[in-house]
Amino acid sequence: MRRNPPPRLAGNKALQEQAPPTNLQQEITAAVRHLREHGVVALPTDTLYGLAADVFDEEALEKVFVIKGRPADLALPVLVADWDQVARVTQNLSKLARRLAEQFWPGPLTLVVPKAAWVPDLITGGRATVALRMPDHPVPLGVAAELGRPITGTSANRSGQPDLLTLKAVVAELGSQVDYIVRCGPAPCGVPSTVVDVTSGEPRLLRPGGVPLQQILQAAHGR
Repeated sequence: MRRNPPPRLAGNKALQEQAPPTNLQQEITAAVRHLREHGVVALPTDTLYGLAADVFDEEALEKVFVIKGRPADLALPVLVADWDQVARVTQNLSKLARRLAEQFWPGPLTLVVPKAAWVPDLITGGRATVALRMPDHPVPLGVAAELGRPITGTSANRSGQPDLLTLKAVVAELGSQVDYIVRCGPAPCGVPSTVVDVTSGEPRLLRPGGVPLQQILQAAHGR
């Protein structure tokens, strides 16, 4: 089990210390350039391939919904690189949420928490909550850190269709729809993140995934 707090990135310092391969860093920089131009980028994460857009760029968020064919009332999960980015999308993070984040982040646990007032409704589906995760993967961490803002982490597939589990499948299905595809970095494991709502003070499972519910409950109650 992870017991270390999430990494806090000061600019790109942590990334520089980890010294990713030059070609990977070049792809991260290219992805960020497209995101700053209102683009949507397909990239690998630790769980599945995802579609990344700047969380605060409504033009790009609308593109994500078009690419996926996703109803606008469905929320988009958010990926963060550090605690500063957590603070940009949620306020008054509960002790429970912080405890679970410290236990399982970076990793395959998505926490549903109260959203900050300035988070676009397109991200939350008009709800008062936002789904957050810190992935255990150099690409989304690097992209969010270099962009300086959280990114979306919705799966790179058509809404309601099976997950695309290989880079080849992502290119074939979405290559003409997205603005850029990151082709470097570790391949996803193919298992989605566990989604847990913690707004009631107790973990409530919304979707099973990479972290077993029993481990989450044990961590929530300090066992």
